[in-house]
Amino acid sequence: MGEKNDNLAWEEIKTEHIVQDEWIDFRKSAFRFPDGSVFEPFYNYSRRNYVVIVASDTEGRFICVRQFRQGIREVTTEFPAGGLERKDGKEYGTAGKGSASEDALEAAKRELMEETGYESDEWTHLLTVPSNATIADNYAFLYMAENCHRVAGQSLDETEFLNVELLSEDEIEKLISKGEFQQCVHITAWLLSKRINDDEKNN
Repeated sequence: MGEKNDNLAWEEIKTEHIVQDEWIDFRKSAFRFPDGSVFEPFYNYSRRNYVVIVASDTEGRFICVRQFRQGIREVTTEFPAGGLERKDGKEYGTAGKGSASEDALEAAKRELMEETGYESDEWTHLLTVPSNATIADNYAFLYMAENCHRVAGQSLDETEFLNVELLSEDEIEKLISKGEFQQCVHITAWLLSKRINDDEKNN
């Protein structure tokens, strides 16, 4: 089936870069709507693409991390995750996968090792999805890593302070149901991994 042309695209007619440094490109834009009218301001930003890894060890426990998230000012439980490193040293880039970024699978392997000390030879790409399509142009690459085994200690960045936790499927489900597993893209990755595992059990 060909791509639909619903004539719904907006035309960006003016952009002001409010903050543009090595960390973020935060913009204020004006758009022309399909009916010809113009509205502003719309705020949007560029950040680098990142990976999320639903990782389980050889005993079927899920490798999670706990760390402070300054957006909600809380310590959260979530899966290992991190940004794709860029050859130009920037923390953001053009929309989509971005040729300046490292390979997503290699980034996932690196982040799992750095944050937890675990590695795996069994990787499955679950989905690549916009991180926040309303206001951001970066993408999340979601992976599942099975039969992980610990081979090293953590190797954290200077801004990372996190603890590793091994949780059962039931414990993660309870955290999600209580609103205590708070990263929505991580929950998406969890549900996709469960669907794959359920399909394998039924076949």
